[in-house]
This record gives sequence, structure tokens and C-alpha cells, in this order.
Amino acid sequence: MRRWLIVAAAGLAGCSSPVVFQGKSTLVVTGPPAAQPPRVEVQDHKIEIHEKIQFDDNRATIRSASRELMDEIGAVITRNPQIKRIRIEGHASAEGSRRHNQTLSAARARSVAKYLRDHGVAAGELVAVGYGSDRPIADNATADGREKNRRVEFVIVEQDVVHQKVEVDAGAGKEKVLEENHERVKEPDDPAAGTSGKRPARSTTAMHGKPAERP
Repeated sequence: MRRWLIVAAAGLAGCSSPVVFQGKSTLVVTGPPAAQPPRVEVQDHKIEIHEKIQFDDNRATIRSASRELMDEIGAVITRNPQIKRIRIEGHASAEGSRRHNQTLSAARARSVAKYLRDHGVAAGELVAVGYGSDRPIADNATADGREKNRRVEFVIVEQDVVHQKVEVDAGAGKEKVLEENHERVKEPDDPAAGTSGKRPARSTTAMHGKPAERP
């Protein structure tokens, strides 16, 4: 019976909850901790941050608690040279006057851009824009909604995209690149663009090669 219990435990090594065998004592089997999702990741047309950049109240000063996050954002930008230009967007809640919110959101966007430039991101890659309270993502009538609306977003306005046409060898299971071409993709970079919440259609310019293969 002891040997059977040991074999069962080995088969349950990935389980993190107690395992009880009838008539026996509880056997607790633990596995490795689950991997934490990244705080910063590159998506199609934006750099998504899953943690808010914290500022001093009613000011554009980045709090020390967010410096590690800011360093991580800078590292992600540096590791992705295909990203050529980023629009850093400051957003505010509807508390206070519209003019004040516009000024504060712009100052916070500039503060973020300055931090990134001071820590190795090329100045030409960044443009800072403040949208005030014009682009809410939550209800300004609630405290939770207002907190969500106070945010900084990173929109990729220019990047190189690689399109590949591949052939899969059914026998070996390997891919062979038959055609590859690069495309420069540009999003609007006008501070006044999209104040209604809609983004104009993006433009593309082929860098070289044949027309891009569309999935």
C-alpha cells in the first residue's frame, strides 16, 4: 500500500490542492507556482501596461513606486526595434475643469516621455499628447470609473511589419519561408486627431519586396 501511495503522489505532482485517500491521512502535493503575466507587452498597435503609472496628486511627478514599471516599459521598447514611433497619451477623469485636465494630462504624458528618454529610449521615437477627459473608458460618475480614466496609454504610430509566406513540409513538420516583405505601418500622429474617440484609418507603405501576403 505504501508503494501505491508514492506512485499516486508522483502522478499528482502538478496538483496544488490536498489529496485525500480514504482511510489515510491527507497528502499535500504542491507544484511550481504559476507564471505571472507580464506587466508590459507589445500588442498590434499599442504597448499594453497592466499596472498604472502613479503620479503625485494633481501633479506630473512620477512616483518612485512606478520607477520599476517605467524601466520595464523602456526595456520593452528597446527590445522591439521594429517600433519606430510611439504616441504617449495622457488621460484624465472629468473632475475639475476641462482646461485643467487637458493641461495636467499633457504634462503627465511629457513627464513619461522625458523619463523614457533619460533612460535610453531615442527621443525621436516618442511624442507626448494630453487628451484631458475627452476619451473616457469608464463612468466618470463613480470613483472607480474616474480612477480608471486617469491613465497613460502607449499607441504605436509607426512600426515595421514583416509579412511572410511559408510552406510547411508535411513530413518533417518544418516551415520554409517562400516570400518575405517588410511594410512600414503608420497610425495618425496628430495631437488633435480622434478626439471623438475614433482613430482614422491607418496608412501603409511597402518597404521592399512583393505585395504583402494577407492572412
